[in-house]
Amino acid sequence: MTPFLKLARPLKMWGDMVTENKDEEQLNNSAPEENLPVEEPGATPESAEMPEPEKEHFPVDKDAPAEPASPEQLLAEEKDKYLRLYSEFENYRRRSSKERIELIQTAGKDVIVQLLGVMDDFERAMSLTANLEPAAKASMEGMELIYKKLSGMLEARGLKAIEAKGKPFDVEFHEAITRFPAPTEDQKGLVIDEVEKGYTLNGIVIRFAKVVVGE
Repeated sequence: MTPFLKLARPLKMWGDMVTENKDEEQLNNSAPEENLPVEEPGATPESAEMPEPEKEHFPVDKDAPAEPASPEQLLAEEKDKYLRLYSEFENYRRRSSKERIELIQTAGKDVIVQLLGVMDDFERAMSLTANLEPAAKASMEGMELIYKKLSGMLEARGLKAIEAKGKPFDVEFHEAITRFPAPTEDQKGLVIDEVEKGYTLNGIVIRFAKVVVGE
C-alpha cells in the first residue's frame, strides 16, 4: 500500500463523520417546534389583558316619568287639583257658617242656664197654691205674673221646654234617673214621671229632662 492510500482512508472516514453531523443538525433545525404559541405581530398575550374602564353610575329617579306629560294630561291634573281645593274650601265655609250660626243662636247660653233654676223655684212655689186658702191664692198672682214675664222673655230668645211625661224615652232629650214598674203594659218604655224639666235653646239641648221610665 502506498503512502497516499494510507493517508486517504483516514480523511475519507473523517469526511463521512462531518457529513453525518451536518445532516443531523439540519434534521434538528428543520423539525417543527411543538406546543409553542405563534404570536401574531401587534397581538398582546392573553395574560396581559387590559382592564375595562369603570362605568359611571348615576342615581335613577324612580318617580320620574318615562315620557314628558302631554298638555292634556297637565291640564287634567291642574283641574283635579282645583276641584279638590274648591271642595275643601266649600266644606270649610259651610262648617264655619254652621258654627257661627250656632254661636249666635246660643249667645247668652250660660246666663239662660242659670235662670232655669229660678224658673224651677217659681214652678215649685206655684204648685203649692192648690192647697192654699183663697185669700193666699190672691197673693200668689203677682208671683205668677213675674214667672210668665220671665218665661216669655226666655222663649223669645229661643228657649223651649222639652215634653217628657207620657212620651217614649229618647236619649237625645231625656236622662233616665231610675226605672219603675209601669202601671200598665202600654206605659212600658214611656216616661211616667218627670223629676226636672228639660229645655232646648234654638233646637239645641241645654238641659236634659230628668225622668222616670216605666218597665
